[in-house]
Amino acid sequence: MVIVIQCKDSVGLVAAISTVLAKTGYNIVSMREHVDLEENKFFARIVVDSISDPQKIEISLAKVLPAYAVVKVNPVPEKKIVVFVTKEYHCLSDILTRNHFKTLGANVQCVIGNHPDLKNITERFNIPFRLVVSENKSREIFEAELMDVILPYEPDYLILAKFMRILSPEFITTFLLKIINIHHSFLPAFIGANPYRQAFNRGVKIIGATAHFVTNDLDEGPIITQKIIPVNHSLTLTDLIKAGRENETAALAKAMQLVFEDRVFVCNNKTVVFE
Repeated sequence: MVIVIQCKDSVGLVAAISTVLAKTGYNIVSMREHVDLEENKFFARIVVDSISDPQKIEISLAKVLPAYAVVKVNPVPEKKIVVFVTKEYHCLSDILTRNHFKTLGANVQCVIGNHPDLKNITERFNIPFRLVVSENKSREIFEAELMDVILPYEPDYLILAKFMRILSPEFITTFLLKIINIHHSFLPAFIGANPYRQAFNRGVKIIGATAHFVTNDLDEGPIITQKIIPVNHSLTLTDLIKAGRENETAALAKAMQLVFEDRVFVCNNKTVVFE
């Protein structure tokens, strides 16, 4: 069982938490904590052997923590996700494979595409594919149609697996800090469109991929994880893109693992990650 805590920092929090768990007979298997000194925030992820009454423990812990503490005992062990795609298959195929073999840490409810290109591979894994086209319609109508598909599934997270559309502030606010995007550059470098061409033109010696939560600031949401690989002058733009795709897949897979295991805390526009 996992307990996650986020609250204002104060002296003796670790002792208070440990005492509550000891008095109720729960054994701490592991405990990770961090204090952001500038923000005066305390973060903890605790694994205990078992919990028979999660709600009772939440109440007991809240009593010894500062006001407005966020305490979650045994968050949903297998998250529900909806995956958004356009035409690129590499991230989606990795997600579908992990989902099929039960190593994703989540359950894919459906895949939404604004083009039909990935319908075949999705349905080969017996996952519903819903086509919601974006052409020749307003963003408001497009996003309303997306909502009609998404909401019945009640997903914990939306995964933008190379979904090449910018979402509105209203849509993002509805799923605040619940949308994970993979961006094909080492942010904050090369924000926006065509980052591989930007990197190629700049003659960089490394390329990266960044998985982050989506906010209203384009490609500037809290970073979950980043991956880099070395490159050199001999690579063409096509070579760069090919190499980068594997990097993107790895970065998104790692980010999803961390989030699904409740190892990621958001503090303003940064994250605390207990790997």
